[in-house]
Amino acid sequence: MATIEKPLRLPVLHEDGKHRCDWPGVDPLYVAYHDTEWGVPERDSRALFEKLLLDGFQAGLSWITILRKRDAFRAAFDGFDPAIMARYDAAKVERLMADAGIVRNRSKIESAIKSARVYLAIEEKQGFANYLWNYVDGRPLQGRLRHMGEMKAETDLSKKISKELKAAGFNFCGPTIVYAFMQAVGMVNDHLVGCYRHAECAAMADAS
Repeated sequence: MATIEKPLRLPVLHEDGKHRCDWPGVDPLYVAYHDTEWGVPERDSRALFEKLLLDGFQAGLSWITILRKRDAFRAAFDGFDPAIMARYDAAKVERLMADAGIVRNRSKIESAIKSARVYLAIEEKQGFANYLWNYVDGRPLQGRLRHMGEMKAETDLSKKISKELKAAGFNFCGPTIVYAFMQAVGMVNDHLVGCYRHAECAAMADAS
């Protein structure tokens, strides 16, 4: 029986003349996220905290679903201010469960509140951004992916970070979620080399 080969999923040429990774398609919101956020080295602790929580809410869903709800999440969770979130009580959990603008999953909501308390402890001790970036010695890892088939779902490093995040008290941070997080916040530059953003994100790493 003949084997049917899957397309390589190479960078896609858009109408503006730029080649991009194929995963955002042509959805304007997704393309903007690809162009301005994904793979950009993020050094702000609060921003990293927000992204880690949103990736946790993504578990079992697509990222575009969470991206479309991100503003609603920010409103519901007080801008992801960990100091406020750490004081959420049972009544707040019920209000969040009634909020149709977010993902109404009790386990994920309660995990986010617990994570805020863990974050505050790490931030006070060493800084949350430092805690995460120390895993890559402070500099983004540079991928050399030619097509999407070469992209990994998880790595040995993401497994290590996942294990240590869980030991610290975070939940919904398995190795696959952690690797997606690392790619998104620029700890790893996994834009395809043929995507115009690969070189731009690499230059940001050199400048950081």
